[in-house]
Amino acid sequence: MKKILFVLLAAASITSCNIDRLPHNLMDSDVIANNPDAMINGAYAQLKAWSDPMHRAGEYAGDNMMIRGASTDAFYEFISYARTPNNGRLSSFWDAGYKAIAQTSNVMKIIKEGESAEKDNQLGECYYIRGMMYFYLVRAYGRPYYQNPETNLGLPIVNGTPDDVFDNLHLPDRSTVKETYAQAISDLKKAESLLTINKGNIYASKGAAQAMLSRVYLYMSGTYQSPNAEYARLSVEYADKVINSGSYSLLERERFMKYNTFTPENNNETIFAVKRVASEFSGDDHYYGIGGMYSNIGGMGWGEMYASAKYIDLLNETGRNDWRPDNYRIVDARASFIEPTYAKDEKTGKYSEVFRFVKEDGVSTLNYAQFVIERVGNAINAVEVIPETKTEKEKRISYALTVIDAGQGTYSLIYKDGKNYKGVLDYYISLNRVYPQFYITKCSKEGENSQLHSPVISRLGEVYLNRAEAQAKLGNYSAALADLNKIRTRSITNGAYSSLNASNASKLIDKERELELAFQAERSYDVFRNGEALTRQYPGPHNQSEVIAPTDFRVVYYIPQSAINSYPGVLTQNPTQ
Repeated sequence: MKKILFVLLAAASITSCNIDRLPHNLMDSDVIANNPDAMINGAYAQLKAWSDPMHRAGEYAGDNMMIRGASTDAFYEFISYARTPNNGRLSSFWDAGYKAIAQTSNVMKIIKEGESAEKDNQLGECYYIRGMMYFYLVRAYGRPYYQNPETNLGLPIVNGTPDDVFDNLHLPDRSTVKETYAQAISDLKKAESLLTINKGNIYASKGAAQAMLSRVYLYMSGTYQSPNAEYARLSVEYADKVINSGSYSLLERERFMKYNTFTPENNNETIFAVKRVASEFSGDDHYYGIGGMYSNIGGMGWGEMYASAKYIDLLNETGRNDWRPDNYRIVDARASFIEPTYAKDEKTGKYSEVFRFVKEDGVSTLNYAQFVIERVGNAINAVEVIPETKTEKEKRISYALTVIDAGQGTYSLIYKDGKNYKGVLDYYISLNRVYPQFYITKCSKEGENSQLHSPVISRLGEVYLNRAEAQAKLGNYSAALADLNKIRTRSITNGAYSSLNASNASKLIDKERELELAFQAERSYDVFRNGEALTRQYPGPHNQSEVIAPTDFRVVYYIPQSAINSYPGVLTQNPTQ
C-alpha cells in the first residue's frame, strides 16, 4: 500500500530504503482519502511552528523595535544583519514551510476535485496554505520582485513527495522569483475558486485567498518611481473583492485598541489567523513565544525588546500619547499596544517626574536620557545626576527647560554638548540595561491570557492599505486618499490627510503601513520591495549609522545550510556578498 511521506526531503534526508524505517508521521493513502482532515489539520499545525520564525525574520529586520543588547540567540542575526547559513530559526522557518507544502500537496494527490462541495473546500484549504507558504518563503529567501524577477532565484518548487522517493530521487534547483510568485498565485487563485464554505477565520477561506492575492500583487507592483500598472490593478481588484464581500468589518476605534485581546473567532476584522490556544503551552513556554520577547506580563516573558524611538515618534507625530497611569490619554489608537513600565520611587512610593529625551553619546550613537525634574516657581529644570565614584562625589547638573508645547508636555534644553534636544515631561520608566522599557503588547494578552497570541496573517485594515498603495501607483490619488484616511481616521480622530499626490503618496502611505501593521512581520519587506533603504537611527545596540540598501545582499536570508546538505540535488545558495 502506497505511503505518503509528510516531511519534504528538502528539509530532512532519508538514509535508508527500508519502508519499516519511515517516520511515524505517515498515513496510508486510503486513510487519507477517507479522512483528509487529519492531513489538513497537520498542515495547519505546521503553521504554528512556522509563524514564530516567520514573525522574527520579518519584524526584527525592520525599524519598529529595538533590543536591549546583543544576544546569543539566532534571531539576533535578523536584527544585526549578520547573515549566516547556519541559523536554527531560519531552518525552522524553511522546514515548517516545506512540511506544510508537502502535506497539502499530498492531499491534493488523493482527493479528487468535483466530488462534493466539502471535498472541494478541503482542496481549497490546501491550495491556500501552499500558495501562502510559497509567497512567505520567497519574500524572505528571494529578492524583491522589482529586481529582475526573471533571473533572481526564488524557491525550489516541489509540490509533494515524489513517487520515486527511494529510487534515485533528484529534486530541482531553485526556480526564479517570477516562477515562484506564479506558483503562489496559481495556488491562491485555485483556492479562491474552491473555497465555498466559510469555516471561520482560523481556516482558509475565499476571503483569505483574495486578501493574500491582493498582497502578492502589491509586492509585484513595482516601486512608486517605477510602478507596474498591471499588477497594481490586480491588487486593487482583489482588495475590492474582500472589501465589497461584506464578510469583514473594521473595528471601531475603542474595540480596535483592544485588538490583541480578542480571539480570532471574535474579531470581525481578522481574515485569517494562525490559531493558538493556552493548552499548547506549559510552564514557562510563554516566555519563548513572540510576545515574550516584547514584554513581561504576569511574570511571563523576557521583555527584552521594545518599541523603537522612531516608532514612538511616529505615534506621537499628531499629538502626544500619554501613557502615565493617572493621565492616560491616547491620541493614536495604535499607541494602545505600547505599555511603558513606569516605576514608583522606592522611598516615596510615588512616580518620579523626569524629562526624557534622546541625545548623542558620540559619533552615530544615540541614547536615552531621563533627567530628574525640579520646579522652582514657574521655572522647570531638568537635573542630570552623575553618580558618585571612588574618586569623585555625586554631581548634579541643572538645565533650564524651554517650553515647546506645555499642553503636550514637550520641552527642549541646551545640553552640555551645546546641542538643543527636544523631549517630554513624563514619569520615570524602568530600565533594562540603559533602555526605558516601552513594552509591546500587540502580540500578547489574547483572552487576557498573558503571552497568548494567534498571529494575524491577513486583516481588513491591511487590505485597505494594499488598495491605497496600488491606487496611488496607478495615479488614482483621490481613491487612494479615501482608503488611506479610512485607516488613518479610525486611529486618529480628525487626523485625515488633506491631500495625496505624486509628491507625498509614498511617504504618507508607507508611514501609515508602518503605524498600522507594526509587529505583524511586514515592515522590513515593505521597505525593500518599494526600493527604499532601511535606516535605524535610534537608541539600541544595533549599528545606528548603517544604511541597508534594497540592493544589499543581506536583504534576503541565506538558504539554511541544513536544507542544502540534505537536498537530493543542487540547491543554490544566495550570494554571500
